[in-house]
Amino acid sequence: MASRTHVVCFGNELHADDGFGPAVHAALSRTKLPEGVRLMRADAASPAAIDCFDACDAVVVVDVLGGFGEPGSVHCLPAEAVAAECGAGHGAGVGRLLETVRAALPRPPRVRVIGVEAARLDAFRPGLSAPVAAALPQVTRAVMEALT
Repeated sequence: MASRTHVVCFGNELHADDGFGPAVHAALSRTKLPEGVRLMRADAASPAAIDCFDACDAVVVVDVLGGFGEPGSVHCLPAEAVAAECGAGHGAGVGRLLETVRAALPRPPRVRVIGVEAARLDAFRPGLSAPVAAALPQVTRAVMEALT
């Protein structure tokens, strides 16, 4: 039987605030999730991650964001609010992947994005910035609320 909802946490903990998705994944893995929810982790929002959006009715995407507010600010957005990226770099990425999901899957799921504005995305500098780390409990609660 297919899962009703997938929670997909994107990111790489080796790259500063890009490790936020894995931190949320770790927090949620210690929580009892509602029946029918599958928790998933994807290091990159590449086309290979399209499987995370298949065989379900809804997906909650967790990732760091850029251009939505102050570092550490939390945002709950419809998938359409996350623009497809044009170039390389962080997020070359979730927006483009969501566009691909809508085009490639015969029955794309409903998608909601819950993210936090990044303060720094330094390559090979593990560890979340203080404002992003402080947002972890709020995002974890927001994901749980989205599942009810």
